[in-house]
Amino acid sequence: MFGKDTTYVSEYTQFIEGVLAKNPELKQGQIDGRALLWDKEPINLDERNRIAASTTRK
Repeated sequence: MFGKDTTYVSEYTQFIEGVLAKNPELKQGQIDGRALLWDKEPINLDERNRIAASTTRK
């Protein structure tokens, strides 16, 4: 019914693609930053419960 115009690229997308093309090291910086802030080891619920049970209240 309605066809999508896949040739349109926003100015923002053009800008970001241009910056990344001129500075390819930024992509690795993005990956490193994500790993530092977001990618964490899975939580072991048994260990977390054991630690919580052995902690004394102050």
